[in-house]
Amino acid sequence: MWSTLQVSITSPVLLSVVYITERHNCQYPETILSVIRCIIHNFWTPKESNNITIKISPYKETVCFSVKPSRKTSGYTINVNRNIVDFKLFLVFVAGIVLYFYAKTLSQSPIFYYSSGTVLGVVMTSVFILLLVKRYIPKYSTFLALMVGCWFASVYGIYVLMEELQWLWYRNGIYILGYTLVVGFLSFAACYKHGPLVDGKSRTLLQWTLQLLSLVLIYAGVAAPQCACAVTLLLLCSPSLPYVLKILSYLKRRAKQCFTSKWPAVKHLTEEEYREQAEVETARGLEELRQACRQPNFPTWLAVSRLQDPKKFAAFVLGSSHLSPKEVSLHDAQYGPGGAFLEEQLFNPQADGLPAS
Repeated sequence: MWSTLQVSITSPVLLSVVYITERHNCQYPETILSVIRCIIHNFWTPKESNNITIKISPYKETVCFSVKPSRKTSGYTINVNRNIVDFKLFLVFVAGIVLYFYAKTLSQSPIFYYSSGTVLGVVMTSVFILLLVKRYIPKYSTFLALMVGCWFASVYGIYVLMEELQWLWYRNGIYILGYTLVVGFLSFAACYKHGPLVDGKSRTLLQWTLQLLSLVLIYAGVAAPQCACAVTLLLLCSPSLPYVLKILSYLKRRAKQCFTSKWPAVKHLTEEEYREQAEVETARGLEELRQACRQPNFPTWLAVSRLQDPKKFAAFVLGSSHLSPKEVSLHDAQYGPGGAFLEEQLFNPQADGLPAS
């Protein structure tokens, strides 16, 4: 994503690089975009120098150029180096990502408003002046045409100054510093006079402008156009990502309900669990019966008339056990250790359905 090819051309004499522009079709441009590309291509050509460096993306269209030294008999040296990671591209990409996510916060910050206005006034003076006199321009189309022209002129001026910055600072450093201070102060004063943005529409417009600038930085900070387009698409779709995740989660639950069995899973009880539940539920049922019989509306005489042992029932209602000592002894003799039922289960194979030997 951030690999570039760097072509360095050195010569003892002045030389220039001439691009072969058949691929741009600048002689007969077909669209407005082609015209803009040709204008940029013609303006952004390196001047004559002893050392020219060209950065080429290995994933974009083929770049063809020819080297023309000032003297035909002079030679020159071409070195081609591949940067696996171009840190300038990477920093531009990261700056674009950060600017996209913090565009809303920055558009509402007064500090960013004053600082960006001051920098805009210093770097792009013509654009800043045009924004100040916008109210005096009657037609919006005229303002838009002037804005596009000022932007191109400012960008081209910045490009030329960056090439000659070292020489200009060495020769005219005091003038550049004075220009920066004066224009910066005037720009800050103009921004302070207008005050920060308070209108919701103005803040939204500034947010969209910052996000558009961030997308441009992201596209310029990636060598492969396909990766840049993929990242741009993800960023544009990021606000709707929570809704997409909710829809996928809902579909996942529905699919799970459709493909799973509607019958609940059955778990068999062990012998110990069966005895524990039997004791607990029996005690609970007897207590509920005892409380029901104590209610005032319980038909006591009707129940007593149908019982064989009314005294035992009365004792049970008053809190005694529901089993008599005789019944307990008979149960132990029948089902307890050494009882007839246990002996029959142990010593009679036919009780388990097995053939006798």
